[in-house]
Amino acid sequence: MNTKTIDVCLTPDLLHQYDLDGKIAVIVDILRATSCMVSGLANGVKEIVPVSTLEECLALQKIGYLAAAEREGAKANGFDMGNSPFEYMEEKVKGQKVAVTTTNGTLALNKSLAAEQILVGAFLNIAALTEYLKTQTEDVIIVCAGWKGKFNLEDTLFAGALCYRLRDQFEFACDAPLAAEAMYLQAQNDIFGYMKNSSHAKRLAKLNVIKDIEFCSQESIYDVIPVLVGESLFPLEK
Repeated sequence: MNTKTIDVCLTPDLLHQYDLDGKIAVIVDILRATSCMVSGLANGVKEIVPVSTLEECLALQKIGYLAAAEREGAKANGFDMGNSPFEYMEEKVKGQKVAVTTTNGTLALNKSLAAEQILVGAFLNIAALTEYLKTQTEDVIIVCAGWKGKFNLEDTLFAGALCYRLRDQFEFACDAPLAAEAMYLQAQNDIFGYMKNSSHAKRLAKLNVIKDIEFCSQESIYDVIPVLVGESLFPLEK
């Protein structure tokens, strides 16, 4: 019988029901914060500092950080970057420190600081993340960023994909992993098609970023796992 458990927190507003102490938290905001973080570190960004407010992000911009900010799905005024993974692949970001704030993803991360270890997950790095978690002894909680405190489809879809890959090594802690896994199994042959029907994908489609949604639905194109060390995300040394 598995002694390790895996659980899914469907929105940060439910985090008060979970004990993160001694556990690994996997933060996920597929569209698009955690997909950007994975892409950035995979493409040479030196470190990423996730902050909750625009003011914190601007303060870091003033001391030399590239500042990436998104609100309501769009780039915030006065910042160097928005929330597209393609911006994190540009030559100008290589070797740079990036400060980032988003509507949901950075908030979920900063609400999870009680965890033993904080990792960033996306479909883009799901194979590497799966293999790493298999080697760990701690329980895992997948924290879905959701949308303004509500459930969303794409983050839960990722949670189900990760639960499915880890089901032989981890016991499901409650019904949330079971439900997320069932959703993923229904969608697994057409992740993009399933995701583009989500409410947030439709919000983003109005901003003409369908290529972002398509990119973020790809599985395992990077083997970088962002890990929080102090206040910054760096590539995990496996």
